[in-house]
Amino acid sequence: MTEQTENRTGLWASIVREMRQLVSRPIYVLCMVVAPLFCCLFMFSLMHEGLPHKIPVAIVDQDHSNSSQDFTQQLGALESVDVLYKLNSFTEARELMQSGDIFGFLMIPEGFEAKATAGRQPEISFYTNNAYYIPASLLYKSFKTMSVLASGAVVRQVLLATGVEESQIMAKLQPIATDMHALGNPWISYSVYLNNSFLPGLLQLMILLVTVFSIGSEIKRSTAREWLRTADDSIIVAITGKLVPQTIIFFAMGLLYLALLYGYLHFPMQGNIWHMIAAMLLLVVSTQSFAVIIMSIAPSLRIGLSAAGLVGVLSLSIAGFSFPVPAMYLPFQAMSYVLPVRHYFLIYVDQALNGIPLYYSRWHYVALILFAVASTPLLPRLKKALMRQVYVP
Repeated sequence: MTEQTENRTGLWASIVREMRQLVSRPIYVLCMVVAPLFCCLFMFSLMHEGLPHKIPVAIVDQDHSNSSQDFTQQLGALESVDVLYKLNSFTEARELMQSGDIFGFLMIPEGFEAKATAGRQPEISFYTNNAYYIPASLLYKSFKTMSVLASGAVVRQVLLATGVEESQIMAKLQPIATDMHALGNPWISYSVYLNNSFLPGLLQLMILLVTVFSIGSEIKRSTAREWLRTADDSIIVAITGKLVPQTIIFFAMGLLYLALLYGYLHFPMQGNIWHMIAAMLLLVVSTQSFAVIIMSIAPSLRIGLSAAGLVGVLSLSIAGFSFPVPAMYLPFQAMSYVLPVRHYFLIYVDQALNGIPLYYSRWHYVALILFAVASTPLLPRLKKALMRQVYVP
């Protein structure tokens, strides 16, 4: 019975052979299950509050007036600011920021109250450490908001002293009222912004590495010809049998991501969840095909892993997650559309955030389907490399 099982060939035999390899080598379990779960838990726990709160800052108050003290209290009442230090000199604040104890500080000059009352436009200076981009951006926004509000408060007091009515004052201070709505992410949450893009990007990275490793290992361990014999010498059957178990596992991890994002955490989902499920399946299959293309062009485990790692990491930068693609140089714009995760990201924007009809996302689905079959013309080249079974260290 055992001998008959071992001599079986075809698609099912290739699938069984790959399943045995997956469970026999811990690196597969680590890369396909443990690493995606760790990334998921790490990202969710890192940004569970959505935005950083109570960022440590310092106030350099050289005026020590009632107005400067009121300003300090109002600044400390902001959710994003934690006034840890009240200092007397610029040097002290600079040293604290250089040592990393604070991320920014604000200076209130001497004579602030007197100049403001006399209408001589006192200057408020604030400094942020842009080496830490997110907290620096939030502090800059908070400092700027408080400076504008302080200016308006001074003008209001002066106008009240001259006998102007309250209703007329507000019309002069804010002649045009703005009604702002943050579409797609009304909470301005970095968790919504980052997790919906970085988790699929990290999943793509793991798919590339595992697919390249599983094919390259056959050449390195001199088992490539055995693999082909199991598949009746058909490269299509061999690749299908090897990738189907991986597809199922990675797709299961993708479904877990979607369930956590839109089910447990209730991230914005304006469209149909099935559209995102289909996009996730196509992302997994198209990324596997991309990895097969890499191994067909350079059938070396070392070169393949290097190329897969490079592509996977660059995807997080040039796929448009953190920097808009239209603002990139033209070669990088073109390069971004060669990455499957870019099309998944655009589907996410269309279907989950905006909830537009599926018709307008059709070309991104088509692109993922084309990626899934793009490796087919290169399979004969890969088969030749498997038949030679020459490992290049």
